[in-house]
Amino acid sequence: MAQDVAREDIQNVIHDPNRFDAMPIGVVLRRAPGVTRWAAWTWKAVDVLPGAKQADWRVLRQEGEITDYHAATPTLELHGADTEAYLHGLNAQSPSLYAVMRETEDDARPLELVLLTASPYEAQDYADNGEDIIEKIAMPPAIQAWVSDFVDTHHREEVFKKRKRDKKDIGAVEDGVGDARISQMADVYRSPIQAKKERLQ
Repeated sequence: MAQDVAREDIQNVIHDPNRFDAMPIGVVLRRAPGVTRWAAWTWKAVDVLPGAKQADWRVLRQEGEITDYHAATPTLELHGADTEAYLHGLNAQSPSLYAVMRETEDDARPLELVLLTASPYEAQDYADNGEDIIEKIAMPPAIQAWVSDFVDTHHREEVFKKRKRDKKDIGAVEDGVGDARISQMADVYRSPIQAKKERLQ
C-alpha cells in the first residue's frame, strides 16, 4: 500500500500541470552523400525550428547532392521532476537538444523521430539500449532562455540531511563479553583472568 502511494506521488510530480511546459519544435535532418560504398547517404540532425508547424519530410533547401528536410515537429516537453538534468545540460560547454531516432524500412522516410529532449540523462538512457540513434543539436538561444526560465521557476535543491552520530563510544571495549571461556550468563562481563582467579580461590 505504501509503495502504491509513493508511486502515485511520483506520477503526480511528473505530470503536475503547474510544473510542466511544452513547445513544438521542428527537427531538420540533412542528407549528404555517403563516404563509403556501403552507405549511399549519411543523415545528420543539424537544426531545430522552435514553434514550427507539423511537417512530414518537407524539403527546406537543396545544394548539389545535399538536402535539408524538415523531417517532423515533435513536442519538446519540460517536466518539473527533470530540472536537475536540464540544469546539467545548460551548464555544458555547448547546451544541446537531443533527437532520438530509429531506422525504418521506408526509403522516403529512413528515420523515425522518437523523441526530442533537453535532458542529457534521458538521451543517455536511450543511447544505452544500443538500438536508437542519438543526435545532439545545438540549442538555439531562444530555447536556452525558455529552458533556463523553467529551471529557475521549478528547480528544487535536494536538502542535505546530516546523519546524527550515535553517541555510543564505539571504541569502548567490554572485557570478556562474548568470550567462550565464560560459561555462566551471570559471568558475561567478567574477564577470563578474573574468572580463573575466582575459581582458584
